[in-house]
Amino acid sequence: MTAISNKRIESIDILRGIVMVIMALDHVRDFLHIEAFTDDPLNLTTTTPVLYFTRWITHLCAPIFVLLSGVSIYLQSLRKTKKELTSFLIKRGLWLIIIELVIISFAWTFNPNFNFVPLGVFWAIGISMLILALAIHLPFTMILILGCIIVFGHNLLDRLEAAKDFKGGFWWALLHNGKWSPYAYSPNHYLIIIYPFIPWTGLMMIGYCTGIFFTPNFTSEVRQKILLRIGCTLILLFAILRFINVYGDPVAWSQQKNGLYTFLSFMNVNKYPPSLLYLSITIGIAFILLSIIEKYKNRFTDTVSIFGRTAFFYYIVHFFIIHLFLTIVFYAQGHTTQEALDSAKNIPFLFALPGNGFSLLGIYCIWICLVIALYPLCKWYDTYKTKNKHIWWLSYL
Repeated sequence: MTAISNKRIESIDILRGIVMVIMALDHVRDFLHIEAFTDDPLNLTTTTPVLYFTRWITHLCAPIFVLLSGVSIYLQSLRKTKKELTSFLIKRGLWLIIIELVIISFAWTFNPNFNFVPLGVFWAIGISMLILALAIHLPFTMILILGCIIVFGHNLLDRLEAAKDFKGGFWWALLHNGKWSPYAYSPNHYLIIIYPFIPWTGLMMIGYCTGIFFTPNFTSEVRQKILLRIGCTLILLFAILRFINVYGDPVAWSQQKNGLYTFLSFMNVNKYPPSLLYLSITIGIAFILLSIIEKYKNRFTDTVSIFGRTAFFYYIVHFFIIHLFLTIVFYAQGHTTQEALDSAKNIPFLFALPGNGFSLLGIYCIWICLVIALYPLCKWYDTYKTKNKHIWWLSYL
């Protein structure tokens, strides 16, 4: 039984590790691509297929990360009492929110005055954990039903937003549709809502319920078949709903200048907030990958699993490295601190200038170098955590 359990955890770590590697590509592009602050890589009138898919592939990251967080919480419920798990989720959730508001916010902006504080994925995971700390006391079936109602039904709210007289506000943005909206919390200081948490909470609930397939009650063969079927069903659901073009995403696809760009329009689904179609295609792929990954163990899987086991550490460190590299490039090109401060009035990231950066080929080269550089750091941290399991606070990192 122990061997089976370890194998299952490895498959989760491998997928999480793959996600972390892909995520780094998106953030390198965010900070360093020459068009990062002048255009949207998903803008069909200006993008190229390579640039489009460089951005689109990273759509997998946040949903898979949240889904696997839910799976991990379920696996913890097998060795913790409800009281212990509730306490852990409350502490962990609050800790992640603090990390988002302080450390991740500074890593994004390099602004010591915290004029712009983005609420990103750690915020969404943290608040979802707080809600799940209560939800785990409900029957398993009720948690699954609630998660499905949220994920499959929250796009009904798009109809309200489409009304001409609709007026949202802070709470609406926080709950359902942030749209990167800035809200002042003091003079010249703003919260930027990137991840409204309700849809992500629904996904974490589904992830929690998915965890049951990773228990010894399911053999490896049965689990793989179940995950594959769920994944294929979700992708089929995506294809049908997207083709109908009526429900599941606030932006309809349309005919473009050729078949390829029409396909790009078809695949261009909404992440902020995560629409039903966005989650269907990304989580569908996640289930299929989980069904396949478990069959393999090789040098590649061993390597990426290191990133999966140290995801929190990886996430924080990679942000600082990318932004530090941006800062070095900024000054190496002869720019001044005053230019950075002036630019920050329009772009919340210090040392980022519109139209200043590297080609897409350069982005890929920087990304590969970053991942290679992160490996020994994550390997060291993974070894340190393994040798010091008795240190309680490491469970929060």
